[in-house]
Amino acid sequence: MEVILKEDVPKLGARGEVVSVAEGYGRNYLLPKKLAVRATEANKAVIAQMKAAAVRKHAREKGDAELLAKQFEGVSLEFVRKAGEHDTLFGSVTSADIAHELEGRGFQIDRRKIELDQPIKSLGEFNVPIRLHRDVQVQVKATVKKQVSEEEPA
Repeated sequence: MEVILKEDVPKLGARGEVVSVAEGYGRNYLLPKKLAVRATEANKAVIAQMKAAAVRKHAREKGDAELLAKQFEGVSLEFVRKAGEHDTLFGSVTSADIAHELEGRGFQIDRRKIELDQPIKSLGEFNVPIRLHRDVQVQVKATVKKQVSEEEPA
């Protein structure tokens, strides 16, 4: 039996693919769970239209992300935090802190798109990768400086 997958099915195929499966597997599992539809000519035409629409949407989103990436050129963020003797921070600079700072500058970026492996826990300059789209990534410079307290002599 030939079916068109409506969702990605592990070890079988990706969404939109036409695959050949056993009658029982298709009739008793894939069709009732709405993971696939029978591969008729009409369904193949609908899937082709859906793929074309997905390609157009992907191209539009990538173009928007590339325009946004150009706006990030020259953007650098500065954080002032309390630090210990060996330039280690008492707290850390997280992706949420970076997202909040970017929001203050007019960029609406979800913190999950900021790809920090670990929170920043030391002073210095860091390049922070931000994934705007699957194919578009931009680097933002983040500088962490030591907070000068009023009690210490300068």
